[in-house]
Amino acid sequence: MAKNFKSGKSSPKEYLKDLFENIEKLNPELNALTSLQKEYAFAKAEELEATRATDEHTLFGVPVIIKENIQKLNFPLECASKILKGYKGQFNATAVSSLEKAGAILIGTANMDEFAMGSANEHSAHGVVKNPHDTSRVSGGSSGGSAVACAAGFAPLTLGSDTGGSVRQPAGFCGIFGIKPTYGRVSRYGLVAFGSSLDQISPFARNVTDLDIIMKTMAHEDSKDATCLKGSYESQLNHVSLKGKKIGVLRSILKEGVDDNVMAEFSKLEENLKKRGVTFVDIEIPSLEHTLSVYYLIACAEASTNLSRFDGIRFGHRAQNTEDLFDLYCRTRSEGFGKEVKRRIMLGTFSLSAGFYDAFYGKAQAVRDLMSRQFDEAFKSVDYIYLPTSPASAFHFGINAFDPIKEYLYDVFTIPANLTGVPAISVPAPVKNGALPVGLQFMAQRGKDAELIGFAAALEKEHLVATTPLV
Repeated sequence: MAKNFKSGKSSPKEYLKDLFENIEKLNPELNALTSLQKEYAFAKAEELEATRATDEHTLFGVPVIIKENIQKLNFPLECASKILKGYKGQFNATAVSSLEKAGAILIGTANMDEFAMGSANEHSAHGVVKNPHDTSRVSGGSSGGSAVACAAGFAPLTLGSDTGGSVRQPAGFCGIFGIKPTYGRVSRYGLVAFGSSLDQISPFARNVTDLDIIMKTMAHEDSKDATCLKGSYESQLNHVSLKGKKIGVLRSILKEGVDDNVMAEFSKLEENLKKRGVTFVDIEIPSLEHTLSVYYLIACAEASTNLSRFDGIRFGHRAQNTEDLFDLYCRTRSEGFGKEVKRRIMLGTFSLSAGFYDAFYGKAQAVRDLMSRQFDEAFKSVDYIYLPTSPASAFHFGINAFDPIKEYLYDVFTIPANLTGVPAISVPAPVKNGALPVGLQFMAQRGKDAELIGFAAALEKEHLVATTPLV
C-alpha cells in the first residue's frame, strides 16, 4: 500500500473515501471505533500527496487507528470512561509521532475496556465491542476495539496497549496477529497509565510483515520515557529458520481448563513444527502457579496509584452541588468510574495499605522477581516458550457478569510475559471456515523482539498460521 501511494499508482485520499464508507457501514454493528477523524485524515492525505516521498516514509499514506488511551493531539482520550468524557489529547505520544513521521495517517480512536481493565471489552462507557467472526461473542480485551478494527479491515495497522494480555488475547479471539514487545522497547510516553511496570504500547496486524514494518517505525529509544530501552528494533524478517529451533512447552499447566478446540490447534502446530526440524521439550516454571495472584496484586496496586489523579479537579468529569472537597472527590469518582475499575482500585488500595503492604504487595513483587529469574533460566536451554494465547476461543457476552474471577482466568497464559517483561506474540491458527479463531502464543528472551517476529514470519511462510488479506 505504501509503495503504491509513493509511486502515485493509487491515491491515499481516494483510498480513504472507500475505507470510510466501509467503516460507516460496519462500525454501527461492531462498535469498534469511538471516533472517526475524517477531516483530519483527508487533510493529512492531501498534505502527503503534495509531499515528495522518501525512504523514511515506510508507512506513506497508510491508515492507522489508535486505542482511546493513547495521546494524539485533539483526538478523544476518554479511555472509555465517563470520568474523562469529552477529554482530548494534549500532545502526541512518541509512538504516534513516529508513525506520522513515517507518513502514516491516523484516522480514529478505538473502543476499549475502561482504563484498559478487562478481558472482553464489556467494561466500556461506549458499550461492548462485538467479534467480527460472531457478533454474539466478545472481541477480547482490553484492546478489543483495536483488534476488531484491524480484523474487519478498518485499517491494516492498529495500536493497543498490553498490560496482561490486552493485545494478544483479542488478537487470538479475532484471528489476527498481535505482539507485546519487550518492556521498554516501545516508548510509553503518551500512554495513559494503568500498571506502569506492565503496560506496553503494542500493535495489531493482519500479517507478520506489517508487524515488522510498524515495529521498525516506533520501537526505538526515547528520552521522554525513563523505562525505554536504548537502541532500536533491527528487523530479522527473513533471517530466522524453523529448523534447529528448540521450543519449551509448559505442559503441566495445560492439563486442565483448556478447551478442546484450542488444544487441538496447539497440538497440530506442534506436530507440524516437529516435521520441519523443530525440537520440543517440556519445561517447568514453578512460580507460574501464582501468576494470577501476583498480577492482580501488582496491577491493581499500580492502578490505584495511577488513577488517583482522576479527582474532578484538573480534568474530566466533576460532580456538581457537592458539600465540600471530600464530597467532591467521593462523588466524582463514584459517578465517573465503572464497576470493574472501582473493584481494582479497591483491591489495589487495600494491598498497599498499612499492615498489608508487605503481606500482599511486597510478596507479589518477590514472586515476580523469582518468576523473571526462572524465565531467564528457561531461555538458556530453549529459544522460545509455547503456550495457547487463551484457554478458550471468544465467549458469549455476559457469561462472566456475576463472577469476575472467571474473566480474569482468560489472561492466565498471557500475564507471565508482562510480569517478566519478555516479548510475546499471538499468531492465528489456520482454523476451518466457520470455526472460531484460535490464538497461539510464543515468548522469547528479553530484547529478542525482532527474532520473535522473524520466527512468526517463518511460520507464515510455511502456511502454518492464518494470514488475512487486506480488504
